[in-house]
Amino acid sequence: MTAPDEVKLGYIGLGKMGAPMAKRWVDWPGGLTVYDVRPEAMTRLVEKGATLADNVADVAAADVISVTVLNDEQVREVVGELAANAKPGTVIAIHSTISPETAAELAEQLLPQGIHVVDAPVTGGGGAAKKGELAVMVGATDEAFALVQEPFSQWASLIVHAGEPGAGTRMKLARNMLHFISFTAACEASKLAEAAGVNLQDLGNVVRHSDAQSGGAGAIMFRDDMKPLTPDHFLYHPFLHTRELGEKDLSLALALGETLGVDMPLANAALDNLAAGLGVPHTKE
Repeated sequence: MTAPDEVKLGYIGLGKMGAPMAKRWVDWPGGLTVYDVRPEAMTRLVEKGATLADNVADVAAADVISVTVLNDEQVREVVGELAANAKPGTVIAIHSTISPETAAELAEQLLPQGIHVVDAPVTGGGGAAKKGELAVMVGATDEAFALVQEPFSQWASLIVHAGEPGAGTRMKLARNMLHFISFTAACEASKLAEAAGVNLQDLGNVVRHSDAQSGGAGAIMFRDDMKPLTPDHFLYHPFLHTRELGEKDLSLALALGETLGVDMPLANAALDNLAAGLGVPHTKE
């Protein structure tokens, strides 16, 4: 097995996320080769020490290759070009958010060639990428996961082995679903606040401050499964308390919305589903 400091790295796709991630690989002892369809995107990294590739195939000489392109079609195209030129043992890591079936299919197709395809979507945004504080969710075999841990640690402060190829993307989709549902809920809350004469900038400051203290939605995500909790579970009584507070506050917010004529479908859905979702459903009399 190649020693970590001898591993050659490659990066394809130097956009908003790819560029800062690749930048943190520039000083990698084994070297970094980069490619993007936009020459100016490569120039900035080459000036810092990366090697410029003329095409995708040129990057195939690397041992671990990260791919951050736009969609499934581009991923399939890039991986296909790499696979035609890569040696056995190469790891191709897909950071794009794509269909989980795409990663699993590519991994299965390239397995006979000894090429590892892993899906490794990231979360945290461009700011976290620049600081090396992304979270990465890796769908990979144990062998491939071991090969990417050290390189990924250059731009990620949390590396999760989600399971087999495809599992990383499934985890990312669940995470992003929560992200954008919460955005929609924030819009609904803002409509209520506006109708109630509340300053929206002040509300935003309060939300950011309190979520930083409480952890936001992640504060309840400690369960091993979504079955109802038994009374002896360590979360049972805390979640009963959360249910009581949540249903009270949701009911008060909905009453205010009705008074002000604000339609609040997400709040209604939350009131209907909070108890069962927490695993502490109301018992039928």
